[in-house]
Amino acid sequence: MAGKRRFGRVRKLPSGRFQARYPGPDGLDRPAPTTFATKRDAERWLVLKEAEIQAGDWLAPDAGQVSFKEYAETWIRERPGLRPKTVERYEGLVRLHLVPTFGNSAVADIKDAHVRRWRKRLLDAGVGVVTLAKAYRLLKAVMNTAVSDGMIKRNPCTIKGGGAENSPERPVLSITEVFTLADAIDRRYRALVLLATFTNLRWGEAVALRRKDLDLKAGTVRVERTLVEVTGKPLHFGPPKTEAGTRTLPIPAIVLPDLREHVEKFAQNGDDGLIFVGGKGALLRRANFRRNWLRALDKAGLKGVRFHDLRHTGNTLAAIAGATLPELKARMGHASDRAAMIYLHATDERHREIADTLSAMARAEMKKARKRSGTQRARKRKKKS
Repeated sequence: MAGKRRFGRVRKLPSGRFQARYPGPDGLDRPAPTTFATKRDAERWLVLKEAEIQAGDWLAPDAGQVSFKEYAETWIRERPGLRPKTVERYEGLVRLHLVPTFGNSAVADIKDAHVRRWRKRLLDAGVGVVTLAKAYRLLKAVMNTAVSDGMIKRNPCTIKGGGAENSPERPVLSITEVFTLADAIDRRYRALVLLATFTNLRWGEAVALRRKDLDLKAGTVRVERTLVEVTGKPLHFGPPKTEAGTRTLPIPAIVLPDLREHVEKFAQNGDDGLIFVGGKGALLRRANFRRNWLRALDKAGLKGVRFHDLRHTGNTLAAIAGATLPELKARMGHASDRAAMIYLHATDERHREIADTLSAMARAEMKKARKRSGTQRARKRKKKS
């Protein structure tokens, strides 16, 4: 006969074991997932379940049973504000690095140990640390949403530093190397190399520039859009990466003669004409430009340099020149401090120069002090004699 309780019910089964049932917050009458050897054990379980419900920690037993593949794909679709390149990157990470391990698993069945083993397997398989960090951060974001959706109680992504990229330091070119590279590349791309370096432009920002974005008299360039390249989709123009990406930047005087020559010889006509185009006058694609880039690197004797390293170089040079954190953020088109802070390490070189100068000043002052002290001692000895 079923026991009467304030919360839930306990009844003895024909097998001699005891079953507990309780009214869930969703209005359904739910059984405990297991039966119990004694009535007292069943009652204790009901006490704990009631406390769980009152604390707001209750999850429906069938919550989180959707497959990770389905949930992750839905997660991406439900974020319409993502940039096309970001969507492409997320879809690739899910398809290549998350679905093979977690795809058929229910979201609620993914545990901490599964995440640790997944990460170890990818590392052993030679997946790059940067790619792995991006995949881990995406997995953690998806599972955070699952917590918010009431599908799981806690996020199983608990690896300390799992999302840290720790990517190797990118090369910083010297000013001489920048101009050597500009000399080595096809003449129609010389100004592109110099402008990208000395005004801190991204690839998409540089190749999206129009004649009306340049004010060669004032020596400024206005960034208002970027060229978006997504695999399998046509090229198109979009807004800068962030709101701070819309900006006006001064062009160093040393770059202006090359830029004037370029506009006259290679730019499209009209205010909306593109500044940088391919050999046939069409939109400049990364893949087509890459052939010229690799030939120029070989000719200039440079290895492992990417186009984005020109921006990295420009940011570093700006920091060495004394740019403050707000100034670096404005030049880079970043709203947060984090990215700009990376380049302030470049001032270490200047700090070393200051330290060396202080050392020289200290040595000179101490030398003078010793000389004065020696003279005074000599005078005292002379007086005594």
